[in-house]
Order: sequence, then structure tokens, then C-alpha cells
Amino acid sequence: MERTEMTDAAQAGPKKMAVVSDLAGYGRCALTLAIPVLSALGVQCCPVPTAILSNHAGYPSCYLDDYTDRMEPYIAQWKKLGFSVDGIMTGFLGSARQAGIVTDFIRSFQKPGSLLLVDPAMGDHGRLYRVCDSSLCDAMRELVQHADLITPNLTEACALTQTPYRDTGWSRRRLADLTWKLLLMGAGAVVLTGVVKGNLVVNVIHEKGKEPVFQTAHYESGARHGTGDVFASVLGGSVLNGVPLEEAARRAAAFTRKCVERSVRFGIPEAEGLCVEACLSYLIRQPEKRTAARLGEENPARLGEEKGLFTS
Repeated sequence: MERTEMTDAAQAGPKKMAVVSDLAGYGRCALTLAIPVLSALGVQCCPVPTAILSNHAGYPSCYLDDYTDRMEPYIAQWKKLGFSVDGIMTGFLGSARQAGIVTDFIRSFQKPGSLLLVDPAMGDHGRLYRVCDSSLCDAMRELVQHADLITPNLTEACALTQTPYRDTGWSRRRLADLTWKLLLMGAGAVVLTGVVKGNLVVNVIHEKGKEPVFQTAHYESGARHGTGDVFASVLGGSVLNGVPLEEAARRAAAFTRKCVERSVRFGIPEAEGLCVEACLSYLIRQPEKRTAARLGEENPARLGEEKGLFTS
């Protein structure tokens, strides 16, 4: 007999995440990572491009088509056609004007119960990107005020809160002070990423009204492009699917590390980013215990570290 019943989720179809970021033809980053990662999580990625590049800016040169002047008519068509999304994720923005356009986009498309994730891509390793002038930093602070969730690295968190940056000496108290400042700016929750302490990397998960949670994992050295994009995409897609934030952060960290390990194994140049193509199967929905086992199967020594990673 043919089954006619459908679950609520099936009736509604996949959730939609608008992703505001740039698109580079070569070198995995931004939209070229968000699209496959969100798709593997069962979330439809709806791109809102900020720029089109031949390759990302980490190479000696690139062709760049600044999409700022096209963003407003692009978004106007979404409004005209009555499009709606379940979540919005913002990435690299090239100017205060773009940030202003994104703020207007959020006002138009954010709805009760939807997710707004702001990844304030402004710099790394203590340095801001060349385009990050004072006006863009101020505009990014305004975006943070509206966000349900933000995912700054240490450099970005210091810039947003005007805290002096330091490479070392970040105690738990100092990290907690930093995330408290970000919450006071208006964010609903903070996932502070990539704080390196010896051979460990620390992520700090701090939700409004709760104490901060510190998650640690083995640090994989190197400077691969797109690690923050992968982390934010897994985190945002998981939260949009109803996964609690702490668990979503564990999944994001584990998947990002898996991608780094595979990239190293395959000899992928750092500039080409993370080899997500070889790892997407770990994100596709499966029985939870089986997925957790698969994450640890290639490195049994870390299975205890990742145990329970994919359990709700």
C-alpha cells in the first residue's frame, strides 16, 4: 500500500538560509563553501552575492566585480516576488555601504523565530583586512546588535569590543570578559572561535543568560582559507535544524577539523582551502550513533574526544 502520510518537516520542505557573502571561482571560501555544506545539512542555500571574484584575495592577484551597486536591485526582486527565508547568514562585507544594505535586507526578511547569524569577517592573527576601516567596523557593530548568533575569531572580537589584541595570555576569565562584552552589544549568543592555547584550540560558547562554555580540540597548524566559513556554515545550518548551540558548535569544530585533516592528507595547497568535497558525507543525515562513529573511524585515538559529538 502506498504511504500517503507526510511528516511536518517533509510538508514544509528544506529550510532556507540566505547567505550574504562573496563568490570566488577558485580557492574554496565564502559561498563556494556555504552552498555545499548547507545542502549536505538539508538546508537550501539562497545566495546574496556581495562580490564576484576570479579567485579569493589570498592569491597574488584576482579579478573582482564589486556587487554593491547590484545588491539593492537584486534584493528588490526578492521583495517583489515575495520570497522568504528561515535564516540569514552574513559573511565578508567589503564596505560600510554594503553593511548598510545588509541591515536593510535583514529588516525586510527577518521574521519571528528566524535565525540571524553574523560572521564578522574582518581579519585574523591580530590584523584587520585592508577594507576594514573605522566606518566598516562601526557598521559591523550595528549588525551585531541585531544578531541571534555571532561567530568572531579572536581578532574580530577584539576589534568589535575595542579590546587590545594579544597573541597569548588569554585565560578563561579574559575570554569570558570578551564574550560578555559582545553579548552586551546586543548579540543573543556568541561562539568565539579559534583561540590557540599550546596544542589545543578553544571555542567559547556563550549564550545570553548562561555561563560561558569552553570546548577544546587538538590544534591543526596552518592557515587554510575558508575554515571560518565552513565552521559558520555547519553551525548555522545545524542551529537552523534545531540542534542546541553547544552541540552545533561541537559538530562544526569536528567537521572543520576533519576537512583540515583530509586536505593535509591529499596535499591540497593551503591557498585552495578545505577539501570539503571529501567530507560532505559526514554531514548528510544518518542515524546519530553511526555518524559519531564515522567521525572517529580514521583516528581512533580521538574517538573519546569526539564521543557524543553527533548526539542530540
